[in-house]
Amino acid sequence: MAIYETVFILRQDLTASQVEDSVKAFRDIVEDAKGKILKEESWGLRPLAYKINKNKRGHYTLLEMQAEPAAVTELERRMSINENVLRFITVRLEAQSQGQSAILRDKDRDMRDTREAR
Repeated sequence: MAIYETVFILRQDLTASQVEDSVKAFRDIVEDAKGKILKEESWGLRPLAYKINKNKRGHYTLLEMQAEPAAVTELERRMSINENVLRFITVRLEAQSQGQSAILRDKDRDMRDTREAR
């Protein structure tokens, strides 16, 4: 099985429970196909570079998984027909990533810098 990383953006007007339900549904698609979720990160509500379907912000989530290509194809198919998903991208990784993603590392660094500046 190959290792894949999927980042997807959900609509800004969803509640926290709706976001979690959507993430769980996508996680279940991978696990039902005998895949395994290696890492899940919620990047929170972030601004978009440009408006997408009248949305200026979106709930970003990263899923790193070990799965067969058929599972990834099914995941992408379901994301493409889900009206709550604004955008998604999946890339194949050579090896499992270590530690947090760059987004969360930068966010942690920015928070430390803000506290130190006080």
